[in-house]
Amino acid sequence: MSFKQGHEHIRRFHLPHAHLDSVFGGDWFGVRAEGFARFFGTPTFLVGQTLIVAVWIWVNVAGWTQFDVYPFILLNLAFSLQAAYAAPLILLAQTRQADRDKAHSIADAQHREELHQVNEERQEQMRKQSGLMLDMLEQNTALTETVEKLLRQNTELTDTVRKLVERIETMTVEVHSRLAPPSS
Repeated sequence: MSFKQGHEHIRRFHLPHAHLDSVFGGDWFGVRAEGFARFFGTPTFLVGQTLIVAVWIWVNVAGWTQFDVYPFILLNLAFSLQAAYAAPLILLAQTRQADRDKAHSIADAQHREELHQVNEERQEQMRKQSGLMLDMLEQNTALTETVEKLLRQNTELTDTVRKLVERIETMTVEVHSRLAPPSS
């Protein structure tokens, strides 16, 4: 079985739950929103945001420009705006992942249940086969005992026949000796 066939065999338990892959569905918005929410937790985002904030503060403190002087109200507004969009996107991404995890756990539970049922069926078949095997062994033992009994009887009959043949030979010799005079 190839990897793809094996993967499809396993996925068959997940396919009935494919509609739960996404709260948004598979549309452009859902995919982009989840990708964006996932990006918030990456080192690239954190380093990039730190650099932007550092440059923002440095440019305004150094006096190169004065578009956001201390206490950096525009920077705070930008952070508030970012938080206002980031929080729902992160929650939506978590909801999508939770739905996928739930669907996968249901599919895994179904798979484990099917394996359990198959295992029980195999054990029942093995019990039946073991019972049949024991019956056959008992029949074999009975047949072996019957054959041994017949062999003993055959041996006894052979001994009886041998004794009778010896007696017949003895009687034949005796009858010949009485009826036919010895030739001299």
